[in-house]
Amino acid sequence: MTIINELQLSKELIKFPSVTPKDAGAIKFLSKKLKKLGFNCKILEFKDRGSEPIQNLYARIGKKRPNLCYAGHTDVVPPGNMKDWTTDPFKPLVKKNYLIGRGANDMKSSIACFVAAVSRFLQKNQKFNGSISFLITGDEEGYAINGTKKVVDYLRKRREKIDFCIVGEPTNPNKLGEMIKIGRRGSLSGNIEISGTQGHIAYPHLSNNPINTLVAICKKLKEIKLDRGNKNFQPSNLEFTSINVNNKAHNVIPARARAKFNIRYNNLHTSSSLKKKVSSIVKKMSKKNKCNHKIDYMANGDAFLTKPGKTIFMAKKIIKKITKINPKLSTTGGTSDARFIKRISPCLEFGLVNKTMHRIDESVALSDLRKLTKIYNAILVEYFK
Repeated sequence: MTIINELQLSKELIKFPSVTPKDAGAIKFLSKKLKKLGFNCKILEFKDRGSEPIQNLYARIGKKRPNLCYAGHTDVVPPGNMKDWTTDPFKPLVKKNYLIGRGANDMKSSIACFVAAVSRFLQKNQKFNGSISFLITGDEEGYAINGTKKVVDYLRKRREKIDFCIVGEPTNPNKLGEMIKIGRRGSLSGNIEISGTQGHIAYPHLSNNPINTLVAICKKLKEIKLDRGNKNFQPSNLEFTSINVNNKAHNVIPARARAKFNIRYNNLHTSSSLKKKVSSIVKKMSKKNKCNHKIDYMANGDAFLTKPGKTIFMAKKIIKKITKINPKLSTTGGTSDARFIKRISPCLEFGLVNKTMHRIDESVALSDLRKLTKIYNAILVEYFK
């Protein structure tokens, strides 16, 4: 049985410039690596009208249950200005005991650590009682249309059972071992368009300025206290991300004004209940000011919580033993593909330190790579006891 080195595999994965939605060969390469370990691999390509085709990978070794799954993504965000980097972001460099490269933190190195952990586990446990699987997408950093969401649908149709899933996103704010994510807030984005009547700035009584109505709507929506949070989640929050009129003239009252917003919400709401609340306010204030309105929504997944149980407490104990830090169970942060996987399996998220993700000179400590591989290996050993 081949033993895989986490640092070497991290470097190999980082070399693929797999900026969403481009795969650049990363999925195929990972599939070949897993096949050598004995995994049955299936590359799944999905596409929708108006969106780029995306390659995904589902790999499994073993036919028995329980099936412990690792989920992650090989796609990365754009590197930005290449000249700002210490090294070419797709030519990984080890400097002062840190691996630098796009995806070093989020999250190619985490994938490498789990593959390395599996290779070590299989060397000593070739006839273990259960299955190990990988669910890897190339569409986590993008619109998530043709990625994990569709792989989950595929697995449900095939009645493929996953008993527990570890999502390898970088979860730790400052030090490895600080935080396990056991849930995530939901995310709802929206575009509001208010239509008034265009006219001359000197004769406002002959026009109906949509900006006035839009500003009043924004003020009203920001004043609403959605909730106070609960023992597992922080309070829900609405933020406006842009207000746009596209009016280049100083003497013209515009016909339309637009605003974009996002709500990060806890499990006291659903996307449907929030849409109803927002739409009601927009409709009421538009009618009052004799304006027309239009709202488009994009729901990115409702809030969810994995109730702490045997597997989560086992992982917590292992992380504490290896890192000497007692990890906090948290639901903070952005969204992840766990929002799709939770439909078929309970999840926890645990990976690297997230301080440099999406930044110039994204990096990971070599010591963290070794520790994370140890943690993943210990979880595999304990899970299949």
